[in-house]
Amino acid sequence: MKNATSCTDISSYARLLAIRLRSLRIERGLTQEQVAYRSGISTYTYQKFEKGESKPETPMNPRLSTLLSLAETFEVDVRDLLTFK
Repeated sequence: MKNATSCTDISSYARLLAIRLRSLRIERGLTQEQVAYRSGISTYTYQKFEKGESKPETPMNPRLSTLLSLAETFEVDVRDLLTFK
């Protein structure tokens, strides 16, 4: 059975999520370190998220619990993290 989401789509979503995370962080006047600490993830991991990757050449794929923590940190609904305008 073929995967419904292609690698290109995943990369596109990862880039859009990265842009969204960076925008929210800047809007709230937070540093990457503050977001990471408040979300319970490492600064390195958060920095990679803002680049849209988890490893070089690999799109980010955060766990649901991480997305929920980031949403709480930014005081938005998790759906708002994944809604791209």
